[in-house]
Amino acid sequence: MAYTALETMRQSLKARFGEDLGPMQPPASEGEKTSDLKSAALRFLRERCEGLRHDGEIARREAETGVFEGVSLSAHQIPYNMQMDLDRLCLEKTLGDFIDSGTAEDAYPVYYCYINMFLGRYGRSKKMVELLSEYESNGSSLLMKHRDHYSHSVYVFALGLAIYESNVPYRRAFETYYGFEPDSADAANRFLEFWGLTSLFHDIGYPFELPFEQVLSYFEVNNQSRSGDSLFLAYRNVESLTALDEPAIVRFEALYGRRFDTVVALLAWDIWRKLGEAYGFTEAYMRDVIDLKPVSPERFGCFMDHAFFSAARLFRELREACGPEALTPMHVDALSAILLHNSLFKFAISFYKDASKAKPPLRMGEHPLAYLLMICDELQCWDRTAYGRNSRTELHPMAAKFDFADGAIRADYCYDRAEQEKIDAWRAAYAAWEEGGREGKPPRLKAYSDMAEKGQRFRTDIEKIVDTASIPLTVKAHTGRVDRSMKHTYLSSSNFLHFYDFAVAIHGRSLPPEATVEQMEKKFESHSLEYQLSTLNRARHFARYLDAIRCFYTDKPVDYEMVTRFTPDQAAIFAPMEHGRWVREHIAMGWRYGDEYEKLPLDLPEAEQKKARSALREQLRRHKLTMDGNPTEAEVAEHYNQLDEADQDKDWKPFNRMLQLLKKYDGTRIYCLENREVQ
Repeated sequence: MAYTALETMRQSLKARFGEDLGPMQPPASEGEKTSDLKSAALRFLRERCEGLRHDGEIARREAETGVFEGVSLSAHQIPYNMQMDLDRLCLEKTLGDFIDSGTAEDAYPVYYCYINMFLGRYGRSKKMVELLSEYESNGSSLLMKHRDHYSHSVYVFALGLAIYESNVPYRRAFETYYGFEPDSADAANRFLEFWGLTSLFHDIGYPFELPFEQVLSYFEVNNQSRSGDSLFLAYRNVESLTALDEPAIVRFEALYGRRFDTVVALLAWDIWRKLGEAYGFTEAYMRDVIDLKPVSPERFGCFMDHAFFSAARLFRELREACGPEALTPMHVDALSAILLHNSLFKFAISFYKDASKAKPPLRMGEHPLAYLLMICDELQCWDRTAYGRNSRTELHPMAAKFDFADGAIRADYCYDRAEQEKIDAWRAAYAAWEEGGREGKPPRLKAYSDMAEKGQRFRTDIEKIVDTASIPLTVKAHTGRVDRSMKHTYLSSSNFLHFYDFAVAIHGRSLPPEATVEQMEKKFESHSLEYQLSTLNRARHFARYLDAIRCFYTDKPVDYEMVTRFTPDQAAIFAPMEHGRWVREHIAMGWRYGDEYEKLPLDLPEAEQKKARSALREQLRRHKLTMDGNPTEAEVAEHYNQLDEADQDKDWKPFNRMLQLLKKYDGTRIYCLENREVQ
């Protein structure tokens, strides 16, 4: 049974009213037995994570007092554990949507869910997430080589969930390392929390690497190779990022019996105690290597290691979000996994490209989180937006299909058949190289040649980094027509993701005009994750609605008339679209049509009935404005037409109020493509 608290509420309401009214288990997002990426990842969330974040003490207190402590549309409407089940369902649905599309817009709700579930309120941490997206979309075009890391990280997250779900040896390695019972929900729930921390934030340090690469690209554009003679940047005053304050020092001393003055010292010790004996290095060596990463890039081939900054930046976020007293060894393991994943393990520990110094690949049981991050980071090379000058002309896989059956990984990467001319030219050059006695380096067409050549460089490099004996890897490459229909690209754009600001503005429509941004955010975040996401989804679909009425939003100055309000004629176009989104969202989240919450007998004074019936609607998860099944566009449109005017207004008038409230935010405005004033 996937969502146990929903079933508990269902049985309680059945006993109370004498009939089975709900809430019902929401429809599964994935196949029951299939082993593709989406099915395996979502099955993990649905089946293995039962009881995620449930609190038995709160449940007992609710039973004793009769007062629910969960939040839905309002506080105290549902049991706390039911709210936790709905939070998990939100994560399941948003991850499924992302795997379908791969867009940054659909990656955003996955981050939003994770941060709210495990790190606290999103508004406090949004800069950490949005900064990476903003830097990549603006600064990366100045680089020679750079590809997306924002959506990439969510794909990495999904790959890890699928491997945990399908690979018994990895599950056992994780469970044994951390002392969990085999196949326990506790193990899966902790894995979700700390794998999410590791995977979703492993590249947040890229804003530190990008300026370094931009300077070098200025010279590389003239085909100058980077070297110790290149002009490069180095960082100073790194201690401002890595220093531990006294509460953190005290906390880690309590955990490990040692005092550490910086997060570098802590992570160097943690990596040494995990891998030092097996790979023959000392703690002092590891401390020296990590200390030099940001200040002496010439010692590392003139490369800046974003993993160093990712780990340090994430520690700062954890320190603020959780407090030092809540930090555990698993938090430290997530940080050291991030620090290891990019170049530290490959070039300072295993030396996997140096035959004279090469050490064995990392095994699952030596550092389970680092192991999984390395293999998933390498596998996730498809569907990544190319920003760099050279990256935009290289051939990269546009799609991939995975099969995780029988504990193996079978990856089939698809390249755009429109690039067949490049592939044919490479095949001819490769055949000539073979016929010529294989002299010199083989011709390459990254990344196609790494998968298609006989040596299978892509697969063999992974096998040099991580031990795949218990997780056999097969890689294929083919060409085909790439389906971009799920991308839903529209003219609206901005320098970074403004969905949160849009959602807060939409939700703050009932506040007085003088309300501050902080007051608007507080009101928005007083609702459950499900309701926050619903408003965010309304904001995320805003570009589609604007496109339908020939409008767009941007934070760039443009010579078009600014939209100050939407007209009823425009609303007649996009309001039914918004209603359809709302209906399908409710169906996916397990809501069903019904108005029983308005009619069931309640033994309460009249003054208390309105509040009680509102709570009953949330408990039953029935709504008189939604629909059942899988309605067509025509059926949704007809359903909208049957609504009374007040209910129809809910699908468009909030956007007018949002236009006014957006003035509180800097930059983003809405314009009409026709160069005329919108009345």
